Amino acid sequence: MKTLVCIVVCVLCISSINNAAHGQLTSTFYNKVCPTALSMVKAAVTKAVNNEKRMGASLLRLHFHDCFVNGCDGSILLDDNSTFTGEKTAGPNANSVRGFDVIDTIKTQVEAACSGVVSCADILAIAARDSVVQLGGPTWTVLLGRRDSTTASLSASNNNIPSPASNLSALISSFTAHGLSTKDLVALSGGHTIGQARCTTFRARVYNESNIDTSFATSVKANCPSAGGDNTLSPLDLTTPTTFDNKYYTDLRSQKGLLHSDQQLFSGGSTNSQVTTYSSNQNTFFTDFAAAMVKMGNISPLTGTSGQIRKNCRKAS
Repeated sequence: MKTLVCIVVCVLCISSINNAAHGQLTSTFYNKVCPTALSMVKAAVTKAVNNEKRMGASLLRLHFHDCFVNGCDGSILLDDNSTFTGEKTAGPNANSVRGFDVIDTIKTQVEAACSGVVSCADILAIAARDSVVQLGGPTWTVLLGRRDSTTASLSASNNNIPSPASNLSALISSFTAHGLSTKDLVALSGGHTIGQARCTTFRARVYNESNIDTSFATSVKANCPSAGGDNTLSPLDLTTPTTFDNKYYTDLRSQKGLLHSDQQLFSGGSTNSQVTTYSSNQNTFFTDFAAAMVKMGNISPLTGTSGQIRKNCRKAS
């Protein structure tokens, strides 16, 4: 009996070693090496979102824009240096992506507790989940063990992140290129139930497109002139802009999608039925969103001995 127990224990040990060697993400990655990591991230996110509701959407978007550019490796956090121009000034990010200070705060706190252990890429993944939960959305188990890149790519950021002017086929192609399905696309787009967009990203839609509710277009135009005011903000979800719910899909069915790319999900195409389902069943949306977030978080992570653990998320160690 003792021999059998020994064999079982040894097999489990070997399995764990093999998992680590092959760089598989796991929910228990920090349980022994930094057991307070997740609670520290949660506390910092809770404080930041309570201080400014919009920050929840900003932290969620940081994770998305990170994962879609060469994988979930924290590259979006790197400042420009003498060897590369980073992703912060790319078209999809300039004057738009925010929340870097919150990540800096979290990283400082985590480093004080467990120096050189918790990656910036993992902090982004955890912060995205905690932000959604803080605003009333679903939770999910974040798989961990990502490592940080030592470089970033301005060109990849410009080319890989879907444009708000994208049509449905372009959106599907972009998500497919990242290993995500059309179902994932529609579910993840529901992240636009929180947050705001700049006038420059939706001006063409509210002034030129016909598949838009006229009263909605008129109300948005009041805050987005036909010229100038590029950085003026409007909520992506007009009904409940700081609550993570399914009202985004209700808006789409009423032709009140703020971005062209949003309304493309309900414009007579293949995704109409999924939008309809989510608009009437929030639980189904929550389940699918959580599953898609786990899937997105597994896009090309650096694991094992690849990359590094940055001490400062803004620069390689």
